[in-house]
Amino acid sequence: MSTDWTATHVAAIAGDMSVAPVIAPAHISSFTDAIDIWDAWPIQYRDGLPLELIDGTQLWMALAAPRSANADTRYDHARIHLLHLRADGWHDVGPAMPDDFSPGSREWSGSAIRDEADGAVILYFTAAGRRGENSLSSEQRLFSARSDLTPAGLLTGWRDLTEILVSDPSHYMSTLMPGLAGSIKAFRDPAYFRDPMDGRNYLFFAGSAAHSPFAHNGAIGVATASATRPHDWLLLRPLILADGVNNQLERPHVVRYDGCYYLFWSTQHDGFNPEGPTGPTGLYGMTAPALSGPWRPINDSGLVFADHAFADSAQAQARNWLVLPDLRVVSFVDGSGDGDDDGTGNSFAPFLRLWLRGDKGGLEA
Repeated sequence: MSTDWTATHVAAIAGDMSVAPVIAPAHISSFTDAIDIWDAWPIQYRDGLPLELIDGTQLWMALAAPRSANADTRYDHARIHLLHLRADGWHDVGPAMPDDFSPGSREWSGSAIRDEADGAVILYFTAAGRRGENSLSSEQRLFSARSDLTPAGLLTGWRDLTEILVSDPSHYMSTLMPGLAGSIKAFRDPAYFRDPMDGRNYLFFAGSAAHSPFAHNGAIGVATASATRPHDWLLLRPLILADGVNNQLERPHVVRYDGCYYLFWSTQHDGFNPEGPTGPTGLYGMTAPALSGPWRPINDSGLVFADHAFADSAQAQARNWLVLPDLRVVSFVDGSGDGDDDGTGNSFAPFLRLWLRGDKGGLEA
């Protein structure tokens, strides 16, 4: 059964909400001037722990595009890059997959795990559009692919490109409808999770509810596979519906902490239905005693913390947060803070950390 995120929940957002700290220019560590970086995720083991090399280097992936002053055009050139995170910061390795391997005209967000069965890295990702299309479409399809990992932390031997989920029109709206950035429909952002209680595998993703009378019909979809057949995915009905409330529940993902399941997603202020209660750009979530539910909004409203809005040209924002199993939170700089760029930055925001107690949560001081 689907759980509704309602206007009543959004209206419960409190004035004393947790707010992310200001990102001053001194806090921004740019590691390249050639590309813009956003939407990062670590390569993880199936239990959620980040993969590390012998020297402690963590392997990450992120979306990247040639640096541009126009944020909207970056999404038209997005590729998934491999990153190394060392003690001295982030290092870009380059595109994770070979040219012309992905079936899309662009590569959008996903997740990645190391398969303990054979040591291969499995990437779950969004193929946006189709390779070779004459004009870019907003079509989104969910794929997986496998590669080998070298001792130096490189990915080679890409293979087994597979469309893992096909949208069910009885539950999920088509992504072929044209729209502007922020208003297109979703079937993207697959995030892997293995339930430690029974070993079942899950993919959570951003979707749009079918047969909705509302333009704002965001949803969180889910697929599952058994512990013994982890590659045989079964698409289920949406887990969370924001029908009439919000258009996009982006990058949904699950963390299990202190015996509870926490489902997080990001959304922007302009994603809310302007005719109803609206919330700030921020990290939102629900919690449940089991993946089957019942799900209830964190802090009664769903808002975990809000982004710090621009107050002057010396400040920068962050977007699209990802919560790690240790409750650290990663995001990217959305604007350089110098007044010349209102879009994606070319580095990551400083890590934050959450506190969670039952159905309450926020940022640690």
